[in-house]
Amino acid sequence: MERKKSLTTAHAKGSVTRIFPHSTVQSSDVAERALHLVLTSLEDSKAEDIVTINIAGKSALGDYMVVVSGRSNRHVTAIADHLISDLKDEGLGNARVEGLETGDWVLIDGGDIIVHVFRPEIREFYNIEKMWAAPDMEDGRLH
Repeated sequence: MERKKSLTTAHAKGSVTRIFPHSTVQSSDVAERALHLVLTSLEDSKAEDIVTINIAGKSALGDYMVVVSGRSNRHVTAIADHLISDLKDEGLGNARVEGLETGDWVLIDGGDIIVHVFRPEIREFYNIEKMWAAPDMEDGRLH
């Protein structure tokens, strides 16, 4: 008599959104839709100095990074809360959020899109746009 093995799957806490990679066309469509949603939400919240950086192919972190400013701690928190709510309403609500308590710098990691919401002084200090705007290097040469 042959015994059948049962296979079990272990998952980390939370939900698993993807097990197998999607095609790049489907993935880029999802990223584009999410980017449009993020930018619309940020504009509705009166976020300032909105900068979108395409990081696809430069980082495994995601496809886009969006950096914005709020006028105060309260404005930064309100922008982040509104964006998190909009992401959830569109079914993209598994974002990881850091810094919401202080309102100096809130990081919202939505998978395909990473959003940084800063107070202006904090944004100027870290200047992450400059870091990501560095030229691409391939084979030891600048492009």
